[in-house]
Amino acid sequence: MTHQLFLIDPTELSAVTVGSLLVLDGDEGRHAATVVRIAPGERYFVADGQGRRVLAEAVTVERTSVTGIVVALEDEPSPSPRFVLVQALAKGDRDEQAIEAATELGVDEVVPWQAERSIVVWRGERAAKSLAKWTAVVARATKQSRRSRMPLTSSPATLASLVGRVRRSALTLVLHEDAVDPLAAVTRTPAGAEVSHSSRSRYPIRGDTSPDRASYHLDPNTSNEASGVGGVSGRVASVTAPRVAWRGPSVEWPP
Repeated sequence: MTHQLFLIDPTELSAVTVGSLLVLDGDEGRHAATVVRIAPGERYFVADGQGRRVLAEAVTVERTSVTGIVVALEDEPSPSPRFVLVQALAKGDRDEQAIEAATELGVDEVVPWQAERSIVVWRGERAAKSLAKWTAVVARATKQSRRSRMPLTSSPATLASLVGRVRRSALTLVLHEDAVDPLAAVTRTPAGAEVSHSSRSRYPIRGDTSPDRASYHLDPNTSNEASGVGGVSGRVASVTAPRVAWRGPSVEWPP
């Protein structure tokens, strides 16, 4: 069985070495001690969400904390290219299910998108609460999938800001119901991939499928390497979109 993983602040892992004692406290320590019920001698992972992960062995367990000795340490390099999911806001919890699936599949960033046809609207206090909820969903999925890096949850994007990001990306995939090119056919190397200092991202976009907005994204004068893709029978639901987006061209990218 895979060891449980807990997330802590990066500052708490920055100076640890093999043999160091590590105290897991706060909400994560309470969860480890009272819910997971880590026992002395049991091993578990602790990550900082930024690529550093340690394997620890529990020495003492209190009601709200677990103290363990670090037996292994790993620093995961920054991902290249980066994979970004732009997810339109959806009613119910479908958008949350989508970002949860994307996190488990390896996305590096999720971007909430207030699409033209989104029924859900984030404003004021609700926007802050909803963004915090998205962050919590991503954190939970990060721990569930035992990832060392927790995807960034960005501030909500407007159409204008989204197009700006698309211009800077190497490849953008728009999951659109009217697309004729199958997703599996997208195998080209992203523009600028040879430039080591550039940030290379892939943006699977799902949500607003109105013709004027789709044209705005797919117009070569307003976007860089944007492609409308389909490859499935019928419309793609918000929850399914991340799985579809990662199924095709991801095999062509380096890990």
